[in-house]
Amino acid sequence: MISILLPTYNGEKHITGLIESLLTQTVGDFKLIISDDRSTDGTFQIVKEYCAKYPDIILAGQNAENTGGAQYNFMKMMVGYKDDYLMLCDQDDVWWPEKIEKTLAKMKELESAYGASTPLLVHTDLKVVDENLNIISPSYRKMSNTGYKFNALNNLLTMNIPTGCTIMYNRALSDLITAEPGYMVMHDWWLSLTAAAFAKIAAIDEPTVLYRQHSENSVGAKRARSPGYVRYVLTHIDVMAEKINNSYRQAASFLEMYGGKLTEEQKELVTAHASMPGLTKSGKLRTMFKYNTFLYGAARKIAQVIVLICSRN
Repeated sequence: MISILLPTYNGEKHITGLIESLLTQTVGDFKLIISDDRSTDGTFQIVKEYCAKYPDIILAGQNAENTGGAQYNFMKMMVGYKDDYLMLCDQDDVWWPEKIEKTLAKMKELESAYGASTPLLVHTDLKVVDENLNIISPSYRKMSNTGYKFNALNNLLTMNIPTGCTIMYNRALSDLITAEPGYMVMHDWWLSLTAAAFAKIAAIDEPTVLYRQHSENSVGAKRARSPGYVRYVLTHIDVMAEKINNSYRQAASFLEMYGGKLTEEQKELVTAHASMPGLTKSGKLRTMFKYNTFLYGAARKIAQVIVLICSRN
């Protein structure tokens, strides 16, 4: 069985299009689990109408109080809901009809190779679109300059690669998500980091989602290969510094939760990354080279080094 986890909050403008795209999937054997985060618009009313119309498919509830952000609502659901396969879903996207079918097929390939008891994660590319679903880029991977083959623990300590709304993960990986972390940057990064440590990760290098860009995007897509992006990164070093520092803090939280399950080599790596704030500049640079924790892409690497140079130590 497949459970699709959908947190909602003030998404009345796009929620109907998203749910309709789920109802037209070529694989219909799924449950849509919706957790509304105390929406103040008509989102939950729309959700309740769909629940009444499709009671065997759609289940919904509303949090007692707002969790503080989509990532926290997602994590609450990821901890609370278990199934053979789970998928994450954003309220403002549109799924291609074959999304579940193609992702499940890749998951079955992994199960054949590694066994169903092995933690597994599959993710895909996306098409980036504007508010009205006009194509901005046919490939989020290319637009954001993201390397899908860079899915080892040292890679995912520094930046997230899988995009949450494309992910399917199995029960064995879900069983490792037992509590909300003390600190995380985003729910999908935390899940991907857990997968990098304990699971097998596979990517489908084709889009299965229309990734809508609008003013309320929590993260959004950026043209990481463009000169404009390079200029942005180099003129907003403080933004990059915050992201890098957040990765150290997240590593410390990950070590606290999973330190007892990590191999000695993994524990050494995560500990080294979490300890970066306390090192001198030369110590940080040596650590980055030793464990190969450089960001992916030339612009990001340059910014990472500049952040190191500009740090206090």
